[in-house]
Amino acid sequence: QERMVESGGGSVQVGGSLRLSCSASGVTASRSCMGWFRQAPGKEREAVAIIDAGGGTSYADPVKGRFTLSHDMARNTLSLQMNNLTPEDTGMYYCAANTRITHCTVPVDIQHFGYWGQGTQVTVSS
Repeated sequence: QERMVESGGGSVQVGGSLRLSCSASGVTASRSCMGWFRQAPGKEREAVAIIDAGGGTSYADPVKGRFTLSHDMARNTLSLQMNNLTPEDTGMYYCAANTRITHCTVPVDIQHFGYWGQGTQVTVSS
């Protein structure tokens, strides 16, 4: 049974860093797309960083150069290193998987990601 569990959120000041982790149990990474999404208050959920079945990564423009997505294959853990955080990065961060496709890049159709974690809050204050 597929299950996504996030951890690592918190509160930081502008310019700080956070590392998010997601345990993706029951998801076969070599046959799936996985990624991190975020939702700010009053805004739609958006893809932040995506990794496809081949290990290729893509990022939303606002986070390019600041966020790094990685996947630990042995533990099937998806990590998001976030540096130089700004208040615009504040929101609930979710990891999710789409087990029906193997190739994906940002932007993605969020509705096709069928497995979601409960989310972890990231708050960046100035």
